[in-house]
Amino acid sequence: MSEEKKDYGKTLNLPKTSFQMRANLAGKEPQMLNVWRKQNIYEKSLKEGAKQFILHDGPPYANGDIHIGHALNKILKDIILKYKRLQGFDAPYVPGWDTHGLPIEFKVAEELGDKIKDMHPLKIREKCTKYAKKWVEKQKEGFKRLGILGEWDNPYLTLNPEYEAEQLEVFKELYENGYIFKGLKPIHWSPVSKTALAEAEIEYHNHKSPTMFLKMEANPDALEAMDVEEASFVIWTTTPWTIPANMAICLNEKFDYGIYKTSKGNLILAEGLAEKALADMGIEGAELIKKFKGGELEKLTYKHPFLDRTGLIILGDHVTLEAGTGCVHTAPGHGQDDYVVATRYGIEVICPVDQDGHLTDEAGERFSGMFYQKANKAILAYMEETGHLLHTEVIEHSYPHDWRSKTPVIFRATEQWFVKIEGSDVREKALKALEDVEFLPAWGRNRLTTMMENRPDWCISRQRTWGVHIPIFYNNKTGEEIFNSEIADKVIALVKKEGSAAWVKYSAEELIGEELLEKYNLKDIELRKETNIMDVWFDSGVSHRSVLNTRDYLRRPADLYLEGSDQHRGWFQTSLLTSIGSTGDAPYKTILTHGFVNDKDGKKMSKSVGNTVDPMDIINTYGADILRLWCASVDYSDDVRISDNAIKQISESYRRVRNTARYILGNTNDFDPATDKVAYEDLTEIDKWALHRLETLKTNVTANYDKYEFYNLFNDIHYFAGIEMSAFYLDIIKDRLYVEKTDSVARRSAQTVMHEVLAAMTKMISPVLSFTAEEIWGKLPEAAKDTDSVLLTSWYEANPEWINEELGTKWDEISKLRKEVNKVLEKARQGENKIIGNALDAKLELHIADEKLKAFVESNKELLEMVFLVSQFDIVNEEAEEFTKAEEIEGLSLRVSHAAGEKCERCWKYSESLGTDTEYSDICPRCTDVMTK
Repeated sequence: MSEEKKDYGKTLNLPKTSFQMRANLAGKEPQMLNVWRKQNIYEKSLKEGAKQFILHDGPPYANGDIHIGHALNKILKDIILKYKRLQGFDAPYVPGWDTHGLPIEFKVAEELGDKIKDMHPLKIREKCTKYAKKWVEKQKEGFKRLGILGEWDNPYLTLNPEYEAEQLEVFKELYENGYIFKGLKPIHWSPVSKTALAEAEIEYHNHKSPTMFLKMEANPDALEAMDVEEASFVIWTTTPWTIPANMAICLNEKFDYGIYKTSKGNLILAEGLAEKALADMGIEGAELIKKFKGGELEKLTYKHPFLDRTGLIILGDHVTLEAGTGCVHTAPGHGQDDYVVATRYGIEVICPVDQDGHLTDEAGERFSGMFYQKANKAILAYMEETGHLLHTEVIEHSYPHDWRSKTPVIFRATEQWFVKIEGSDVREKALKALEDVEFLPAWGRNRLTTMMENRPDWCISRQRTWGVHIPIFYNNKTGEEIFNSEIADKVIALVKKEGSAAWVKYSAEELIGEELLEKYNLKDIELRKETNIMDVWFDSGVSHRSVLNTRDYLRRPADLYLEGSDQHRGWFQTSLLTSIGSTGDAPYKTILTHGFVNDKDGKKMSKSVGNTVDPMDIINTYGADILRLWCASVDYSDDVRISDNAIKQISESYRRVRNTARYILGNTNDFDPATDKVAYEDLTEIDKWALHRLETLKTNVTANYDKYEFYNLFNDIHYFAGIEMSAFYLDIIKDRLYVEKTDSVARRSAQTVMHEVLAAMTKMISPVLSFTAEEIWGKLPEAAKDTDSVLLTSWYEANPEWINEELGTKWDEISKLRKEVNKVLEKARQGENKIIGNALDAKLELHIADEKLKAFVESNKELLEMVFLVSQFDIVNEEAEEFTKAEEIEGLSLRVSHAAGEKCERCWKYSESLGTDTEYSDICPRCTDVMTK
């Protein structure tokens, strides 16, 4: 109220000028974080002995500052865990980091420069450890600033000795269960990184490749079988550099193949592709002279176009009629399908490309030493020179790239270590285990199961220094593998004590020890250690064991894994495979995924493009609560967008919720719930309605937290605070708060409801707006609090007796009426001939043609006068010209005029009966009654 009313202030509940609840989140949040740390709020929030809820943290990579995707992921986890703790669960949060691998080793190599060539691997590993831990600390501070509570002083790092030891234990179990093998197979290989890559380390980008239609001449056995004098099988490929590795041509058994007489000779093509292929090659007037089923040509032979090699015609179901010629170039050293089908025919696997991407002597003297991309041009030129090339052009297509170096990869057969998926029971068991896993969103089930159904063997070896070495010994002379349980246990115990650097530090004999060397007849054998390290996806994939099994306050399986949708092909898979292969079960009960954070136009964020959003910029400008609220307001089940405008809109929504809390605090500062609370049955009707709406909100909010649908609960809270409370209920009860006697039942009734609203709202927003909720909590009366921090209290209790659907329906009708009234009041305030300054200046008249509506209004006339906030309110029987028809209510017309009488200086309503008491000559009878009681 204004200073104009100060003479009557002794009976009014004016907000105290000392009460402040300024936002300034960016300034206040760090102070609150410090208080939480000093008071051990996280530790106190854990409820030892209560039912557990285990959310297992997928480890981010310790390389670079946190980005907006990190923020979304960590905040969602924090919201869930804070809610679970308020619900009474023991819900610890152990954050973790992925700390091995190529990116860290590359960064260290860049920093060291040429010095690295002369450094011992142990020294390189020490540098890598220091680098990883530096970024762990930087990222940790960023995550803490987001308001995330957790075990920050004891996180899990994949480089910790106890973690590495358990990782080796899992490897040992997989090996002993028959799921680990070493084999020569084509895998994704990065010539830049000089290491094998797993499927999860591959990204697909557009890439330009030269294509070629190449003819390979049929040998006499084939010519005789087809009864022609000459003919050539025509293959089509986008990788001319793999022609030196060609060992076979694959046909489909069921397809029709034709021999087409052309100006380029007799060409063998699948009939279903012949027309298009011939057109692409620019060949006209082709004549079909022979026709065969693919199965009839099996095991015929042909000549390699430039090597002294005979190729074999084989059959495979992977041959389709989608593109090409139906005759598929098969190089088993350079492709998974090629490898599988060639193995079935006993064809040798050769790979004439080295680790740097250069062709070897096996490719022929002409091309030996060429980088594979350069070899593309050379092979094309030579094939044209020899007459084998029928056509070439450049196409742009999706091609696999190394996710770190962003360069194209190649398929290259090398000896690697694998987890066996094909031909083992791992796939079947994994798919069976997934049947009992809940997926949110539900489409995640199909995505992960489809990937598991099609997943090849998992290549787990990497040709690098920084990581956990594969714990295999060899007889150096024979190459025989040496692995047994007792030796493995000895290595595991040493790693648990000294870390995986022990594998580099000690010789094979020192690692095994005299006793076991003697026991297993290894003393006189020259031994060597495996030099390959494990894939970092194996590192992180065993965290369900290395974390959940090694801390006695955790357990597996976890209740929830929550990561980005890209982890369907990454961590979710590798965790499942290591779990199935070792303990035979799934490591999680529920998988929840979120999408990527894109820019305002829906484009992927990129530093090179300059469209990234730094979470710290948002925090420093608006505060972490605004970023947390953004995370809770978006439908994260799909990709989401962020922009300055989106953050500003969220900030405005936040302001409405905050202002509602601020208003309630300012108008309940003299209210003590222990002594002033009004019983439910004594509340006014609108107060009971407000509690009905509050209880409905409480039910919906709890349900949405349980379903992890935070965007729905935020919409509900925002609507309740901004519309149902601020714009409706709190606006209507102002008169009671400011005019009725301080300790009157009417005023205490309103304060009772406001107190209940704020107490419940503070709890329901605390998992999301943790800083704001804590600030509100600190300003609540002591009788309303059971703990020092809102993060230590319990979830609100249900009050089903407050639900009154009949009352809710009635006040829905009243709300519709008020909406129409507000429209005409607003018009009366506008324009040159404005009639009123505010609603209290008005006299409102309604003409109601609808008898049912008229009866409703007449029976609630006094109530509606309070709701409409006008000085005078009448229902008239005749509709004059100045009446305005309601826009949304049939049969209702309204007229606004200036209220009769004089303005009461206390309540600001107009009255024709001021001064009924000479002591209070400028106030109305109602206010006089309050002042004289």
